[in-house]
Amino acid sequence: MGSLYLSRGRCILRQVFFGLPSMLQRHYSLDVSAQLLRTQAFIEGRWVSAASTFPVLDPATGEEIAKVSDCGTKEAQDAVNAAYKAFHLWKNHTAKERSILLRKWFDLINQHKEDLAKLITAECGKPMKESIGEMTYSASFLEWFSEEARRVYGDIVAPPAKDRKILLLKQPVGVASIITPWNFPSAMITRKVGAALAAGCTVVVKPAEDTPLSALALAELSVQAGIPPGVFNVVPCSREKTPAVGELLCTDPLVAKISFTGSTATGKILLRHAAGTVKRVSMELGGHAPFIVFDSADVDKAVAGAMVSKFRNSGQTCVCSNRFLVQSGIHDAFMEKLAKAMDAELKLGHGSEPTTTQGPLINTRAAEKLENQIADAVAQGAVIVRGGKRLEGSFMQPTLLSSVKTDMLCMQEESFGPLIPVVKFNTEQEALAIANASPVGLAGYFYSRDISQIWRVAEQMEVGMVGVNEGLISTTEASFGGIKQSGMGREGSKYGIDEYLEIKYMCLGGLSL
Repeated sequence: MGSLYLSRGRCILRQVFFGLPSMLQRHYSLDVSAQLLRTQAFIEGRWVSAASTFPVLDPATGEEIAKVSDCGTKEAQDAVNAAYKAFHLWKNHTAKERSILLRKWFDLINQHKEDLAKLITAECGKPMKESIGEMTYSASFLEWFSEEARRVYGDIVAPPAKDRKILLLKQPVGVASIITPWNFPSAMITRKVGAALAAGCTVVVKPAEDTPLSALALAELSVQAGIPPGVFNVVPCSREKTPAVGELLCTDPLVAKISFTGSTATGKILLRHAAGTVKRVSMELGGHAPFIVFDSADVDKAVAGAMVSKFRNSGQTCVCSNRFLVQSGIHDAFMEKLAKAMDAELKLGHGSEPTTTQGPLINTRAAEKLENQIADAVAQGAVIVRGGKRLEGSFMQPTLLSSVKTDMLCMQEESFGPLIPVVKFNTEQEALAIANASPVGLAGYFYSRDISQIWRVAEQMEVGMVGVNEGLISTTEASFGGIKQSGMGREGSKYGIDEYLEIKYMCLGGLSL
């Protein structure tokens, strides 16, 4: 059961749960500022209700947090029209003016960081410590691109003739459709939107159906920051309406750019939609990251790296390590120390509990997928070293498997959960062959103290990002993106803003020089 009430400008959801594990048999309250708990669409600076609503659930308990407007193609079209209208004004703001507004938005996010983190924990399930970390990460993109807005430089090129000048200008592409996932419901928006707005584009955001509250809270703070109406629009919708809304956002002729983070399968559908009007596209798609530990590695550091790389957000990040390859000389020592680290450091529970390090998976479908991968591995001879069981709802025990073979399901498809399957290998060439035998290539990790080996392996790994003796690599200042079927384009860094800019060649002729 649950109840929602207002108290001194705070919106408080109190829930009591029975028949769940002891860690959930208590009261949980979502105590956030009432102005940040928005449930309507945000179009042209106004809060808009749709004809129906859909529920947002706490993945730890399955209980309803809020009912959110279920937008359809009408609301999506209204948002596109509003963004197109606003674009012709926003692009004429000076870079400095756009920079100042983005900086105000950044400051407001930091002021409300704790409430925004509570929303993430409530709708996404991640522990509060990680949610606070996401909000710091999320805000950093607005800070970064508020600075990059003033560094969009063109070129003056030496002409082949004396009577002309050649200029290369950079201009915003136009309206951008921003389609984001549930696992980083705030940061995946600001990483895209910060760059788009800095460049002079306007946006329509379609957040994941599991986590719309974070997107709507960002919209509220955009108003407070002074972002003009129509520049930032949000159209939440249910799983049932997502295909139609997504198709409109990818096919409407007023949309010039699509930026999507999600599965490779969905990315391919959106690419087909975009092809009809030849839109600019950037996509950050699925990963299946290898994590290689060579005999030359510092085993303790490799274990620490494995823990942070695998178990952040309960294994639900696109750059999480999925395929663990450990060289035979240090395999047993690594397995022993990793098992002990899992015992000592991991605790399942509701994300609002201060001691929780592992929350639930996003829904029961995710838990079923992981359950199937474990069952498949065990049936083919893998040994469960730790965990292996599904608990109540969408909770999964953090699991460590040994004696894993490369043809097992967990080595062939992304897990997106707290599962470590370990394959023993003998040579560097063998490890690289296994690591690169994947159609995707987002991130990869390896541990070694051999500097020659570090250069060889880093250059030969077929991924867009490599962590060398480091398990946590995402940062605003560095480019984020993959190769092969992990997508196209880059986000963050000085390159992120280029995804929202066109280069125009201007020849000024007839000069008497």
